[in-house]
Amino acid sequence: MDRFNELSAFIAVVEAGGFSAAARITGDSQSAVSKAIAALEKRLGVRLFNRSTRRVTLTDQGRRYYDRTKPLVDEMQDADSELTSSALGVSGLIRIAVSGTFGRLHVLPLIPDLLSLNPGLQVDLVLSDIVRDMVEDRIDLAIRLGPVTEPDAVVRRVAITPLVCVGSRRYFERHGTPKTPAELVEHNCLLYGGLTEAANWPFVGQEGRFSVPVRGNLWSNSVETIRAAVLAGVGIGLFAKVSLADELSHPDVITILEGFMGDVRDISLVWPKRRFVPARVRQVTDFFAEAIPRRT
Repeated sequence: MDRFNELSAFIAVVEAGGFSAAARITGDSQSAVSKAIAALEKRLGVRLFNRSTRRVTLTDQGRRYYDRTKPLVDEMQDADSELTSSALGVSGLIRIAVSGTFGRLHVLPLIPDLLSLNPGLQVDLVLSDIVRDMVEDRIDLAIRLGPVTEPDAVVRRVAITPLVCVGSRRYFERHGTPKTPAELVEHNCLLYGGLTEAANWPFVGQEGRFSVPVRGNLWSNSVETIRAAVLAGVGIGLFAKVSLADELSHPDVITILEGFMGDVRDISLVWPKRRFVPARVRQVTDFFAEAIPRRT
């Protein structure tokens, strides 16, 4: 068996978590996959997997070998795809990561058009407010709201969105409406951990930017949780405007401190820095770069 088939079998076993699952992915028999791994281990002179009756895990040598060979195999497959993409259109799997609320409101509605324009494409859409490690989680493209901190990433800013401070009419009728940011210290401010300034809300005054330390009885890493609590009258929330859909036009939702709001957040497309960017990633990036600004 040639080296490329050995490597393909090896990577399939790693990513599928076992030999039988890898065989279903590659279309080979389980015996063929096992023989490929055995041939690879014999050629390298090391054991790549710890095997038991219940699971297959990588050895330390296997993990290092996977980390080195996975990008090489990806680039070989991408090179093949590149040569045929101009005639057949982009194809293959692309894994996209985006925060839950922004993904539900602004990315998921675009997926049907993306797939219609690229019928050979397969999308794995990961919705999570946790910032994923793009290399470890095999993310091809991330759509980020806010600062991007990865040093080994390519960042393409496509839009901006302002911050807004909102509460429900029910809450303000019970507790009063703050007229200045300083008055927020007397209110129940609901804290979203995904904001850089989760407990120090940023504002702009006559003398420039300043922040106000706030606190409240609810903290969450989920925008959906804070949004639902604000709508239920629990307290006041600070949001990127794109995280609110029709809520801002609802008569029971009141925007406050508008004269002090000046901060914006970038909406960016982010992908791992690599020597060769697959055609499908470039195509999908261009699609979202054009489509997202129309929704924000």
